[in-house]
Amino acid sequence: MDTQIDELIKKEEKRQREELQLIPSENYASKNVLAPLSSVLSNKYSEGYIGKRYYQGNTYIDEVENLAIERAKKLFSCNFANVQPLSGTPANISVYLALLKPGDKIMSMNLASGGHLSHGSPVSVVSTLFNIVFYDVSEQTGVLDYDQILEQAKKEKPQLIIAGASAYPRIIDFEKFSQIAKEVGAYLMADIAHIAGLVASELHPSPFPFADVVTTTTHKTLRGPRGGLILWNNQDLSAQINKAVFPGGVQAGPHNNVHAAKAVCFYEAMQPEFKTYTQQVIINAKVLGDELRTHSFNLVSSGTDNHLLLVDLRNKGTGGKTIAQALDKAGIIVNYNMIPYDPSTPFKPSGIRLGTPAVTSRGMVEKDMVKIAGFINQAVENLSDDVELAKIREQVINFTSSFKVPGLDT
Repeated sequence: MDTQIDELIKKEEKRQREELQLIPSENYASKNVLAPLSSVLSNKYSEGYIGKRYYQGNTYIDEVENLAIERAKKLFSCNFANVQPLSGTPANISVYLALLKPGDKIMSMNLASGGHLSHGSPVSVVSTLFNIVFYDVSEQTGVLDYDQILEQAKKEKPQLIIAGASAYPRIIDFEKFSQIAKEVGAYLMADIAHIAGLVASELHPSPFPFADVVTTTTHKTLRGPRGGLILWNNQDLSAQINKAVFPGGVQAGPHNNVHAAKAVCFYEAMQPEFKTYTQQVIINAKVLGDELRTHSFNLVSSGTDNHLLLVDLRNKGTGGKTIAQALDKAGIIVNYNMIPYDPSTPFKPSGIRLGTPAVTSRGMVEKDMVKIAGFINQAVENLSDDVELAKIREQVINFTSSFKVPGLDT
């Protein structure tokens, strides 16, 4: 045994038990999901696709990948799936390479309005390959203005429109995005990485049949392993999408152990208790947001329809990074984040982003969200007082001790 790594893992287990995990893109996978990740499936190379590998000895690997594909198709009610992408960004880039030529125009949500780096941020490789234009949320309401997006699309004439976000707390209307894309002759790609679990539970409108291609991660609200997934309905796109993932994309040998974990994740997401879970995720997010507002926190778009909250901290007199660091000392884990039309920089943004998938996985309900909002408020009121923050941390440790961690304790 490597005692150093073993000790670090134990420390991380302790941290996950003791702290409140409120980053909306993080969650806890079950023991059944975690088990295949450390299996002998990771020993095998399997470049290529089912029945068409570049290596021999893939009889059972083919069966694992096929099972993951069939379950993904059933879960999301679509015709085709590629489970090989290593994560969300490789999945997105593979779609761009499949559908576009270098220099083609992509229209996506601005990072500051809630978009994702892989949608064409200037710091991403995507911006060097394609021409990127951004749409924003309304400065007044913090929500998408589809009429404005349509007018912008008519002006810009993109080849691809991306509907999806990493920090948008409201419902995304994929049907309206589809109408916009058709109006300008563009492909529509829906990135549902954050809301995949809600879509699978029919608690958020599905991007099908409206999107040409759908991408997602399998962690976050799906509670699966860290990985990516591409879904589509039109068989005419199959060859180019699969070829873009391999051999023409950003990866080669797929991770077979992760395919198996994805298959388990998709199976779990089809069980009745998963919908009960995702319903509670949304309820908890709404209650947490309402409670934060009673403590004078301003929420972007005035609330949430999904699993996450974006908090505008300008009325608190300090930035998101300072508050996120203070909350960390108190055992409350969030991430600092830009808000729409942020007057500050990405390095010192004016907001924090938080969500309820992980705490809901631990069994927390509405009354616990009231408690968590109180902890957050206490910490923000004592930003510079390390002694007081340490006291809040002890309260948090005592509070979390009543809740098991999936994958560790159950």
